[in-house]
Amino acid sequence: MSYLPNHINNQKPSLRKPTPQLKPAKMVLFSQSDGRVPTIRFVAQVLKGRWFMVFSTLLVMSTAGATYMFGLYSPDIKSALGYDQTTLNLLGFFKDLGGNVGVHAGLLMEIAPPWVVLSLGAVLNFFGYFMIWLAVTKRISKPTVWQMCLYICVGANSQAFTNTSALVTCVKNFPESRGMVLGLLKGFIGLSGAIITQLYLAFYGGNNSKALILFIGWLPAVTALSSLTTIRFMKIVRLKNEPKVFYEILYISLGLVSFLMLVIILQVKITFTRSGYITCGVVTLVLLAAPLFTVVKEEYKQLKWQKEEKENSSVSRDDRSLQVLSSHVDQIDTVGSTVEGAVTRKVDLWFQNIFRPPNRGEDYTILQAIFSLDMLIVIVVTICEAGGTLTAIDNLGQMGASLRYPKQSISVFVSLVSIWNFLGRVVSGFLSEHLLEKYKFPRPLLLTFTLLLSCVGHLFIALNVPNGLYVASVIVGFCFGAQWPLISAIISEIFGLRHYSTLFNVGAVASPLGAYLLNVRVTGHLYDKEATRQMRALGRARIKGEELDCFGPHCFRLAFLIITGVTIFGMFISLILVIRTRKFYKSDIYRKFREARELSSYEERGKNCKKVEANERGN
Repeated sequence: MSYLPNHINNQKPSLRKPTPQLKPAKMVLFSQSDGRVPTIRFVAQVLKGRWFMVFSTLLVMSTAGATYMFGLYSPDIKSALGYDQTTLNLLGFFKDLGGNVGVHAGLLMEIAPPWVVLSLGAVLNFFGYFMIWLAVTKRISKPTVWQMCLYICVGANSQAFTNTSALVTCVKNFPESRGMVLGLLKGFIGLSGAIITQLYLAFYGGNNSKALILFIGWLPAVTALSSLTTIRFMKIVRLKNEPKVFYEILYISLGLVSFLMLVIILQVKITFTRSGYITCGVVTLVLLAAPLFTVVKEEYKQLKWQKEEKENSSVSRDDRSLQVLSSHVDQIDTVGSTVEGAVTRKVDLWFQNIFRPPNRGEDYTILQAIFSLDMLIVIVVTICEAGGTLTAIDNLGQMGASLRYPKQSISVFVSLVSIWNFLGRVVSGFLSEHLLEKYKFPRPLLLTFTLLLSCVGHLFIALNVPNGLYVASVIVGFCFGAQWPLISAIISEIFGLRHYSTLFNVGAVASPLGAYLLNVRVTGHLYDKEATRQMRALGRARIKGEELDCFGPHCFRLAFLIITGVTIFGMFISLILVIRTRKFYKSDIYRKFREARELSSYEERGKNCKKVEANERGN
């Protein structure tokens, strides 16, 4: 394939002049004799390629979702440290606060490369969870509540650094496929709970639940540090088969999801031996590494294309082709200047025009985005949706115990949430991208439907439907996952990509705020109130430091009826954003990226054409 137009490529090359011999270039990795690629050079090319960068971000995300496993290890914290439900929910709030407040990570990303942000996240992850493990195993004196809140906030804050470094980098490298990118990456961070659970069972056998806290301390840190050199910004190149490659990775990941779902069902029905857990862990790792096959295949195809491109570019043109070539060079200059004029505009400084932002889709400054009505709506909707679903996820362990579910069911709930969290993210990412591209279907409207569906999950909990907690885990996990690619994509589309690393985290700040209001102030308070009433009915008084437990459907009923009402309110608020952005989503929102890419292509083709013209004149 040549950069020259088709009407030039289709002409026969002149035989009057010998084909010039090009000096061997470093990028030509193919053997001159048999066309094969030297193994070492090809491996180096794969490791430096854009698709291996995507694979590295998937690995990092697949171990970065420890915050979603709080329901699995929170009972150990509660029993070891003698906390009541309000105190435990306070820890949950600080966990959500750390996991979602990443504005500082975004600001750091504005001035530092991704590896700096990623490495700092690895340090925070290990320190926070290691200190929690020391406290739960009583290797240090009992920490105060504020110290435990600090530890879990620091450990969870690593997720914000990981999200910012990996996700923002990948979105900027693939701006026209952002829906699919966000769906995959957010999906793997949602699936990480199930992945880490299987790896934990393979390492520790499942008999030492406190070891899980240590495991989620060192595993994400090691994975992040191993990807420092591969996750980086790259030149934007829109490949024709780019969506196809992302779909191929999606299909492979669905195989991993199917395996994890099967294993979860089997682990409930039968008792696994240690060798069985190890086997499941090994298969999980193999399936997790399966996208590497796609990476190698695409890099090999890319190298073959580069070889053909260089061979085509070495063919000289006859006099007639040279005349057409010269006119095409002039055409390139004209079109290039037109495109450049279309995409170039004056960018406001950070303090300018705060209340007069540019059109939607242009690059907002940070303050313009923060003070815009669109961002306010996004934050309110996130408070209502994320606050309710996070409350359900964080209290799965306590809800299972209160409703007398089998103890092994708690790990099933967490795994179900993790798997359907993944499915929600990839479905919303890929489906919203497809609907937007084909039908101009606005993403905010899909977000509205997500809020409506999550109300069903909350009602299953509130009404204590028989085995309803299993269904609620699926619905809540799906809705919690589905909202994040939608919110992240909406922010990037409305406010631009220039300050996306910061604005992406501004939107996420609403999540812990909603969790504090609905989890700590509502759910935790009502749970402890009912538990105290039950204790008094038995004629007992609570001893200081004693664990406070509640049993029966009344423990969470009123709280989740309130959460359902709040979610319905958020659904109607999201409709305002749908109305405000309907014209924007009916337009071609990716036009400026195509124009910038066309300009770059025209300039490169123009340079090549002028080089050929100069060589012809010299000869």
